Amino acid sequence: MTVRRPSLLLICLAAAVCVFLVLPTLIVIPISFTQTEFITFPPRGVSLRWYEEFFARPEWRNALASSFAVATGTTVLATVLGVMVALGLDGLSRRSNRVLSFLILLPMIVPTIVTAAALYTPYARFGLVATIPGLIVAHTILALPFVVINVAAVLRKLDHRTVDAARSLGASPAVAFRRVTLPALRPGIAAGGVFAFLTSFDEVVIALFISGASATTLPVRMWSGIRFEISPIVAAASTLLLLSSCLLLSLFWLTRRK
Repeated sequence: MTVRRPSLLLICLAAAVCVFLVLPTLIVIPISFTQTEFITFPPRGVSLRWYEEFFARPEWRNALASSFAVATGTTVLATVLGVMVALGLDGLSRRSNRVLSFLILLPMIVPTIVTAAALYTPYARFGLVATIPGLIVAHTILALPFVVINVAAVLRKLDHRTVDAARSLGASPAVAFRRVTLPALRPGIAAGGVFAFLTSFDEVVIALFISGASATTLPVRMWSGIRFEISPIVAAASTLLLLSSCLLLSLFWLTRRK
């Protein structure tokens, strides 16, 4: 059986599309080193001034700390719930699995602005607006489908006979899960956790609705900076956000390859 290689035209077209998608994101990197007081491209001069401003101003430091706190809490909660949901779905019939999977994936399908508007009323009633726990719960709703998808994909390849063999050798259900099932699910759990963290760390729409002065995330602070300041400090924050995401994905890729 011969494998057809992609044509040169197809390769060039794919490369052009990738450049078109990535180039606007990469432009913020040189802009962040400009010496001017406003965003301009090409940048004028080279300076680390705006990175110093980012870490010197408390509103930006607090926003970065809030984003890490919310993303970490979201990752833990979404990963635990996602593994439980994926295991539960794996034990259902095919029809029930499809129906419930569709309901769980709805946060990926429904526009985020609709989810944000739906959450605001119950959040205001229970006093969760402008709180870190409120943001964690809201972001978990968005991140949960990513964990379920990755864990469910690994579960489909899992040989359940290994679990039955462990049980037949005297292992309890908890021991069989901890020593057989859980190690097999680690790649899916790791992938789901990474996507959950990035989903929360980059999310801005829901955070705009329910965040406040005491729970302002970095994307919300960047949004405010673009609206009222148009300062290169926003480009510095964008570069740090981009580098953090790339670093996290690279570490996950290296770990998974190892």
